[in-house]
Amino acid sequence: MSDIKTIGVLTSGGDAPGMNAAIRAVVRTGIYYGMKVMGIRKGYNGLIHGDITEMTARSVSDIIHRGGTILQTARSPEFLTAEGQKKAADMAKVFGIDAIVVIGGDGSYRGARDLTKQGIGVVGLPGTIDNDIACTEYTIGYDTALNTVQDAIDKIRDTAYSHERCSVLEVMGRHAGYIALNVGIAGGAEAVVLPEMEFDLNKNIIKPIIEGRNRGKKHYVVIVAEGVGGAIEIAKEIEERTGVEARATILGHIQRGGSPTVYDRVMASLMGAKAVELLKDGLVNRIVALKDNKLTDFEINEALEMKKSIDQGIIELGKILSL
Repeated sequence: MSDIKTIGVLTSGGDAPGMNAAIRAVVRTGIYYGMKVMGIRKGYNGLIHGDITEMTARSVSDIIHRGGTILQTARSPEFLTAEGQKKAADMAKVFGIDAIVVIGGDGSYRGARDLTKQGIGVVGLPGTIDNDIACTEYTIGYDTALNTVQDAIDKIRDTAYSHERCSVLEVMGRHAGYIALNVGIAGGAEAVVLPEMEFDLNKNIIKPIIEGRNRGKKHYVVIVAEGVGGAIEIAKEIEERTGVEARATILGHIQRGGSPTVYDRVMASLMGAKAVELLKDGLVNRIVALKDNKLTDFEINEALEMKKSIDQGIIELGKILSL
């Protein structure tokens, strides 16, 4: 056993389904190993201001099925400053916290790394629906978000077919098109537009729709990642250029909510337990990740230096299947 006796847990950045399952796993695994677990509410902002309370096995009962995060999350401009980071570290010491499990995305990891410079050990868990953390193949909440979007596509396709329309759906993914690409394939979209690809309206959208119409298609679905944006404008252009009636739907934050899927619940639980096991063994400043379908961990600086890119082969497959 290590000298780490009291650990904190917080969620930071955008919420994601499965965060509660991860919190539950951290708390109950920590208690199992004889640790005290402190819940830090509202992310780094709560850490700075001491919004911290001890958690018990009962305090995380009946949360595994809930979306969002019971610890809540908030932006903290103050934590971006050196003074704010020192205040956060000092507050952790006030509560006797030896190390903190941080559940969030890339920005949350950078905040965690700042804490390490103040002498606070950390372990990061990947929690974001965008699946854009380079060191891991999976992020908590991604699977649920995919299923939420897919359900919306299926419903919108029904009405698009009834009216012989083109439906343009804007999905989340400011810098990464993983949601757009995968639901495009799963939903049989005629066109998908991603931040990672060069966007040409004529080539990527107008031409596939016209070619589809000439083959006898009566309805169409176009998926646009929010990093590209402009779903309303794209729908107008489609209608003006092709004569096909087009409607835009921006799914927005519905993609972040909802009860997590089985996969998200299980993986979040495994990752939460893994984080505590690392701390039990005295290992800090690590990021838990899924690589080659196995749980592993990376040193935090190494993880933040990694780059992630979409497989071009999957993009080409999407084009082939949309013919």
